[in-house]
Amino acid sequence: MNHTYTRLHAGFTEWLRILNFEPTSQRDMPKMLTAFLDFLEAKGCHSIAAIQEQHIKAYIQYLYERTNKRSGGGLSVNYIRKQMQVIRKFSRYLTESGQESFDATIRIKDKTANTREVLTIKEVQRLYIAAKDDLLGLRDKAMLALYYGCGLRKHEGVSMNINDVLMDKELIYVRQGKGYQERYVPLTGNNKTELENYLFYARPHLANDSKEPALLLNIKGKRLGGFSAYERLQQLVKEAGVDKAIGLHTLRHSIATHLMQSGMKLEQIQRFLGHSSLESTQIYTHISNQLSL
Repeated sequence: MNHTYTRLHAGFTEWLRILNFEPTSQRDMPKMLTAFLDFLEAKGCHSIAAIQEQHIKAYIQYLYERTNKRSGGGLSVNYIRKQMQVIRKFSRYLTESGQESFDATIRIKDKTANTREVLTIKEVQRLYIAAKDDLLGLRDKAMLALYYGCGLRKHEGVSMNINDVLMDKELIYVRQGKGYQERYVPLTGNNKTELENYLFYARPHLANDSKEPALLLNIKGKRLGGFSAYERLQQLVKEAGVDKAIGLHTLRHSIATHLMQSGMKLEQIQRFLGHSSLESTQIYTHISNQLSL
């Protein structure tokens, strides 16, 4: 990349860190931006002022035609959508930092670009059943209670400390929400039971008298990492016979959709999820409608 693009790329990366984007976003978005900027340079576009709609359309077309390096097939529409999200966030970064920006309002029209995988209530139940009653199984049920029952984001769950669980108040305290926004989430019913079982019967054995403050622990008594949590979920998915490609965030999407279907008001779901704007929550209206067709 030329000097200008290199400087802007570094600024964008720092912007993601300052705004407390999820660790995976801080890792992956700069890589995706590098691919876009490299494409622009290859097309003779060497400055932000030179970026036109035709460049972005050409990049989208390039992504549609590019071979998937892992599977050998084409790139998924959802992956291309993520690339476009990075371009839009880069445009937003430039605007918010008072620098020359560009129009990034182009949308991918393919229907699958706006769909999100959602589990049914029965599939969620099968995940809980797949988690055994041993130490790691109780930990996995607590993990499901956080990500599905409490609707936490990926990094929010693994960032939880034991003192963030307020059993007497039936709340959990999310201190590391998106954009540094704190919130309290209700902890009742089965979610409270699963966390109590983990805290009373499993965590003490996993901690082995250590002073580790993390709520979710791995087999070595250390904080459970995001990738390890993802791998455990994949194991549960396999054992439960759920034939869907899902991640930790799918559990959050699923509880939001189920709450929508149960009749909960959009504003209440917004507070539950910790969305800063109602616009972010409205996606679940469309998902719920699609599932009811």
